[in-house]
Amino acid sequence: MNQPSSAVLAERQLVLQVLRSTLQMLAGVVGPHVEIVLHDLDQPERSIIAIANGHVTGRRVGGPVLGGPRQDLGFAAVLRALHDRSGSTPLVLENYPTLAPDGRELRSSTVVFRDSGGQPFASLCSNSDLSGIAAAHACLGQMLGLGSAPEPRGDEPQDMEQLLAQIIQAACPEPGARLTKQHKLEAVRQMQERGLFIVKGGIEKAAAALGVTRYTIYNYLDQIRAQGAEE
Repeated sequence: MNQPSSAVLAERQLVLQVLRSTLQMLAGVVGPHVEIVLHDLDQPERSIIAIANGHVTGRRVGGPVLGGPRQDLGFAAVLRALHDRSGSTPLVLENYPTLAPDGRELRSSTVVFRDSGGQPFASLCSNSDLSGIAAAHACLGQMLGLGSAPEPRGDEPQDMEQLLAQIIQAACPEPGARLTKQHKLEAVRQMQERGLFIVKGGIEKAAAALGVTRYTIYNYLDQIRAQGAEE
């Protein structure tokens, strides 16, 4: 991959500076139940460069891009931008459901920013904790005899290598099982949805886990994108 020019790097730094100020401003008006996080996508292992209300997902500055909410559609937007550099307009995903690492329900929005060459380099995300609403719903349900809310899940590991291994393990069947192409394709789809392939080395780790080459993983990703375009 070609390194960005000095002009593009200056452009990126200016945008990141503006986004830091934007995050600081938003943090002063939203409640403590809304997390706002700014990612530098050029360093996914320590992508978080600014964050407000990090207690919502248990993250802090220097955390990895994979440590965020489950089912985050922002990963798909970044991958889409990586493969389609025809424009520099930011990609906006609004108000979609995600889960905190411990299972709490969140509502999330993401903006992926691209430089003048179409390369995604930053994302600004908000994650609203809905557990207060869920608790009120559970309380009303108990009063009406409708049962209680489900138990929250345990915390996920935050170390990058552990996160990568957890994503691969969740997508792959039992070790040693004979996999059809369809099984492997579905495993790659799940890894893609969890953001594995925007992290350096993700392609190679997926290939090793599935017993295929890295070029096969690229081929599967092309097929997944083609299927998505048809839907």
